[in-house]
Amino acid sequence: MGGHEAFWIDHDYDRERSDLGISRYGEHVRRNISLFADSWGDIAPVTFASTAWRLATTPSLTPGYVRWHRRILYTDCSRNTWDGSLTAHVMLASPPPAELTASREWWHDRGWRGWPRTFGQFLHPSDEDVSKSPHLRPTLLIDAPVPLDHLPAAPEGPHADVEQAAHDAVIVMVRELNDLLTPILRRLDP
Repeated sequence: MGGHEAFWIDHDYDRERSDLGISRYGEHVRRNISLFADSWGDIAPVTFASTAWRLATTPSLTPGYVRWHRRILYTDCSRNTWDGSLTAHVMLASPPPAELTASREWWHDRGWRGWPRTFGQFLHPSDEDVSKSPHLRPTLLIDAPVPLDHLPAAPEGPHADVEQAAHDAVIVMVRELNDLLTPILRRLDP
């Protein structure tokens, strides 16, 4: 799965690794139900969707319910303080800009290194690596609105079907973020 897609969900893995045989992510949502407290009954689905996204991408759920392209280093969603809309925040590992690759005169024979990779994954250089040579690790920071049109309403409380609403919210966000980011990833990895 994945390829050039920014985000994807492995539904089979989620179901197969579930304690109850339904959804590992759903069980994770239920265990962390208190994190949704600020969203109960909210007329906007933003806080609920942001929390669902964080739980779907948290390191404590390894691999996450939502998986992402190897160039994505960080992802989060939050309420925009200006108008209450939903904003996605994504950091991508990038190649150096053309202005730096056109000439290497700026290198001054210092042995510059780029992004270390293991099995295609972009990694932070170790302290040992940095002690030996300088590293230039360009990133792209993306902050973008996520349309609210298809997000489920925030549940009224913890006794509602929170797991299904969180699942539905994450699916919508994966689709919207793929529409936004996949064209960029295709240009970075032709």
